[in-house]
Amino acid sequence: MSTQSTTNSSILKVENLTKHFPVGKGRDKKVVKAVDGISFELKAGETLGLVGESGCGKTTAGRTLLKLIEPTAGRLIFEGQDITDFRTGQMTKLRAQMQIIFQDPYSALNPRQTIGKIISAPFEIQGVTPPEGIKTAVQNLMARVGLNPEHYNRYPHEFSGGQRQRIGIARAIALKPRFIVADEPVSALDVSIQAQVINLLEDLQEEEKISMVFIAHDLSVVQHISDRVAVMYLGKIMEIAATADLYAKPRHPYTTALLSAVPLPDPRSERTRERFILTGDLPSPINPPSGCVFNTRCWKAQDKCRTEVPQLLQLGASQVACHFPEN
Repeated sequence: MSTQSTTNSSILKVENLTKHFPVGKGRDKKVVKAVDGISFELKAGETLGLVGESGCGKTTAGRTLLKLIEPTAGRLIFEGQDITDFRTGQMTKLRAQMQIIFQDPYSALNPRQTIGKIISAPFEIQGVTPPEGIKTAVQNLMARVGLNPEHYNRYPHEFSGGQRQRIGIARAIALKPRFIVADEPVSALDVSIQAQVINLLEDLQEEEKISMVFIAHDLSVVQHISDRVAVMYLGKIMEIAATADLYAKPRHPYTTALLSAVPLPDPRSERTRERFILTGDLPSPINPPSGCVFNTRCWKAQDKCRTEVPQLLQLGASQVACHFPEN
């Protein structure tokens, strides 16, 4: 977990960010509401965990934040500058400050390029030549993420999954970015390797004061690394709160259900605690439920939930989008 900047200034403001994908043709043309109006602020040096079920729009949201996918609507303000309508050329200059760590370490690296070539790509694209030279800078980055600098000329297939993810991290931090989206960076790794990669990300963030959106569906990983947590469901944010507050006292029924699915280390507590089991599958983002999108699976749903969309409002230490939140 990071130590936030003393200035507490926002590095990223997201206002009603929306991404809809058209599907079908003619009369059958419909829209997939992958991200449907999310808003939040990210403080300098802060880690925001973004959690939710598979298919809720986490990855699309992360890529839209970086404009790897163009938003349908909404505003993105990075370091006080509105970048929503920036074109490719303008974004290229900003890429040095905004980076991504991809989910799959096997497909994120070009198998035909050496590790040295892969990690040096940001320097070449941005036209930056470090004082010590590109090769030395790359080898320093390799050592920093726990790789042997002598493996500079090796290819991705010669490394394990955990090592490949370290290569991806080295590439992301090469130009000392201010903001990183980590898109489920440990979901494809073994548990023991997950801990190493998470600790590496924490150390790098502490040293460089990087702001991070950490996307995951493993709530225990998010609890360990995040300052605040945002819970997504069907393209919308259900709840945002400081990590300790959200895990100790979830306000939204969906957050309560997610946390009740996390096993407790104490067998006695595990057997006696109350469980909230969601019935049914995640509705289709092509045709989401009216009103609150969670109403079809919520045990607290009433008529108001089926007709009125709840707004994300402040409730104690949390922001909650629910008509009947937990007290």
